[in-house]
Amino acid sequence: MMKNISFSAINRFAYFSLMFGLVLLVACQPEVKLPKGDSDNGGLTLPGGFEAVVVADSIGRARHLTVRENGDIYVKLRVANDEGQGIVALRDTDDDGKADIVNVFGDYPEIGSYGTGMEIYNGYLYFSTAGDVFRIRIDPEKLVPEGEAELIMRDDYKNAEHGYEHIAKPLAFDNEGNMYVPFGSPGDVCQEFNRRPGMAGMFPCPQLEWHGGIWRFDANKLNQTQKDGYRYATGIRSVVAMDWNDKENSLYVVQHGRDNLYRTWPDLYSRWESAVFPSEEFFKVEDGTNGGWPYYYYDQIRGKKLLNPEYGGDKELATGADTVSMPIMGFPGHYAPNDLFFYTGDQFPERYKDGAFVAFHGSTIRGPYPQAGYFVGFVPFEGGKPSGPWEVFADGFAQLDTIVNTGDAAARPMGLSMGPDGSLYVTESVKGKIWRIMYPGDKEDFSDGDLEELAKRKESRTNIRKPDEEKDNLEKGLLEVGAQTYNVYCATCHQANGLGDGTRFPTLSGTKWVRGNKKELINVLLQGLEGQIEVDGVQYNGIMPAHSFLSDAEIAGVLTYIRKSFGNNSSSISAVEVSNARKEIK
Repeated sequence: MMKNISFSAINRFAYFSLMFGLVLLVACQPEVKLPKGDSDNGGLTLPGGFEAVVVADSIGRARHLTVRENGDIYVKLRVANDEGQGIVALRDTDDDGKADIVNVFGDYPEIGSYGTGMEIYNGYLYFSTAGDVFRIRIDPEKLVPEGEAELIMRDDYKNAEHGYEHIAKPLAFDNEGNMYVPFGSPGDVCQEFNRRPGMAGMFPCPQLEWHGGIWRFDANKLNQTQKDGYRYATGIRSVVAMDWNDKENSLYVVQHGRDNLYRTWPDLYSRWESAVFPSEEFFKVEDGTNGGWPYYYYDQIRGKKLLNPEYGGDKELATGADTVSMPIMGFPGHYAPNDLFFYTGDQFPERYKDGAFVAFHGSTIRGPYPQAGYFVGFVPFEGGKPSGPWEVFADGFAQLDTIVNTGDAAARPMGLSMGPDGSLYVTESVKGKIWRIMYPGDKEDFSDGDLEELAKRKESRTNIRKPDEEKDNLEKGLLEVGAQTYNVYCATCHQANGLGDGTRFPTLSGTKWVRGNKKELINVLLQGLEGQIEVDGVQYNGIMPAHSFLSDAEIAGVLTYIRKSFGNNSSSISAVEVSNARKEIK
């Protein structure tokens, strides 16, 4: 009988047997059980169907993180604690999503602040300080590694005589034993004197020899310095957000754009233009990529590279821009992209597969317009490039809409990583909170309707949308309220011109009392001041009564007015800052 069965029939029998076996195998796989999300998702607004649980809170100023295959979490702190330890290890032993073991460790020299890198690679935990990259072998049985940290690379700070900015060292690894480390520009736009208004940039820029690019190193070689590495890419000003995309077998980064267009070129750029430009550029980085810094910046609204004013730019000239790399996407200016992660898990709906999550840490220099960023964005990908516009994925970190000053934000999203079950983990850098974002439902139920709330936020929230040049100028309202309050309560003593009388009442012009520490100035108004003080070399010995009867908004307004008037040009003070100072006094 058997010899009468055709070969094709045997193949069909084998095929269906194999398919039945695979279906049975999949059916027998244990279902991943996710913890229950917090009732308020830890304060976050997420797409429909997503939940978040706060894993830990107040662990310290958290930077980047990584998650081990068993779910253990390792976080690099910005600076080490008093014992010189700068890594936090966390473990959830009862699967409720909350870390019940939190250990701080680290025995290595912490050079500078901005420690940030944290990656697991080939059985080692790699991490960075501002000046060094270390690794320590992970113990399969223990949460905290017990071996000594090995020095992989030390930054020898070339060009340090010009000062040094953009010192953070995020890390990325390819699949061939290489480690990628950015060396940010030592200044803003490659000037002989950094951030000097109206000063031309140096050409050719000598800083590009050792900075403003990405270097490739042997991930397994000890005690390297920058000269041991290979300059893989150049013309990239400052990178904190970077990730190796395994699907494309390529490095991707989101760089911080330049600062201070208005402050350094006030005759050319308005304060509004300085707030929204230049773009934070999303690059696919290959061997030899030139991002164009310091000669060019990217205008995300017009979609073109333009010459920086330090090199003859006039907001229109693009001479030579075709010789440098264009970004694959341009985000609005000063969002501060501080981490990038390509999602490879299977827990989230299919539209997120292989897409890029970006943590926008939030701006500091957008005034007089609302500070922006402070959310986690998402970029869908296909064929190695964005397949649609960027989206808002998680918002609510700041716990308020209009952020006048960076310090008003309750949290600033910083690091991104994925757990073994496909959950997305997010750190923040103010107090050190960690969220675990999950999708517990049926992925097939996810639809465009679940994105509506975040789409509305993209167009309405002042920390995300493009500011209106007139309506969103925060100083306009603050200065009007402040001027009225000043005329009622302050002008009698300090005079309408703010110069005082030179004997009893001191000047408010150019003095450190006004232009210095904001908290101290707020406290003067809340608590009053008596006894002898010195202002511009003149001794005063009078009494200034407390003005705590004024509202937080009135105090914020009058102090902002003083700090912006009478020859002063200092940053605004917000009602949130006044409220916080008032609470501390109580």
